[in-house]
Amino acid sequence: MTRPGIRLVVGAWDDLRHDASSIRQAVFVHEQSVPLKLEYDAADAISLHAVAYDADGTPLGTGRLLPDGHIGRMAVHRHGRGLGVGGSILDALIDEARRRGHGRLLLHAQTRAQAFYETRGFQAEGDEFLEAGIVHVLMSLRLDDRAPDLPAEPPAGAA
Repeated sequence: MTRPGIRLVVGAWDDLRHDASSIRQAVFVHEQSVPLKLEYDAADAISLHAVAYDADGTPLGTGRLLPDGHIGRMAVHRHGRGLGVGGSILDALIDEARRRGHGRLLLHAQTRAQAFYETRGFQAEGDEFLEAGIVHVLMSLRLDDRAPDLPAEPPAGAA
């Protein structure tokens, strides 16, 4: 559910690239020192993207759903944190995954965000690992018990 005052747009990379990129650069590249060359990949062009905006149209957060059911690049700009932005984005991506018939979702969560994903039903699997110099954990959410499992690892750079 989208919170009052937050507008959520779901669409293609070509349509949301500018706003999604501005958030990802602010959060991943500037705040977390992820190298720019690691931040963008071929999966952007084939993924469904979600961008949340405030009432003034300022981009607040973003995330993406890959065609194989991996969620990644979840980021909320500093001025949008604590407003339910991340939850709104994640809920929209989960809803879209259900519509597309995915039985299970996977994501690489930064360990400091693990509890956030757990509030949406994701469960940690396996050991912690480093990705772009940041400690992560693989998490999954079963949407349909009848669906086959996804491979545990997404394509390179899919997180």
